[in-house]
Amino acid sequence: MNRLLKAACIGILVAGSTNAFSQKLSLEQGDLSFLKGEKSINLELTYENMKVGKYDNEKDYVTNKQAEMNKKNPGTGDTWAKEWENDKVDRYRAKFVELFQEHCPTLKITNDGKAKYTIIYHTTFLEPGYNIGISRKNAQHNAILTVVDAADKSKVLAKITVDKALGRTMSFNDYDTGARLAETYADAAKEIGKTFEKKIQ
Repeated sequence: MNRLLKAACIGILVAGSTNAFSQKLSLEQGDLSFLKGEKSINLELTYENMKVGKYDNEKDYVTNKQAEMNKKNPGTGDTWAKEWENDKVDRYRAKFVELFQEHCPTLKITNDGKAKYTIIYHTTFLEPGYNIGISRKNAQHNAILTVVDAADKSKVLAKITVDKALGRTMSFNDYDTGARLAETYADAAKEIGKTFEKKIQ
């Protein structure tokens, strides 16, 4: 088999693999039509009662990972634990906003207190994945997105479930946990943005 044919076959296999394991969005409640005419929306990312990898809660995952890293190299676990928290704002939220805005330019994400509605994006499960060079596993997350009345968050107007938002890079050099997980939020926000834009036009 010549080199060109091999490359083509690999491309087909990669494309098929990507589609087979792509994320799934399900609109469980509402139709988003109430957002027609709106120019802005608030955004909150929450992580309460989140499972991480094989752990039933985030606290156990962070505690064990921090201790394991500190045992191998004192101080590295503490640094990692701080970055784990910082990444939620510096990377995950930033990626979500960037890709949502790119695919839903009609609605501007803002927390200036003027928007009538708020997106609450609650991550229920995180798989950090790994990359050790000779072996790797994609990061992914599951979430529940609700759109609520900004003045009364108990009023849920729409609900979307997000299943298996994947974190993957074409270069395969995603050795950093935060970078891998940030890509899962980019993946989710891209499809969510498309859904919102389509529904509110």
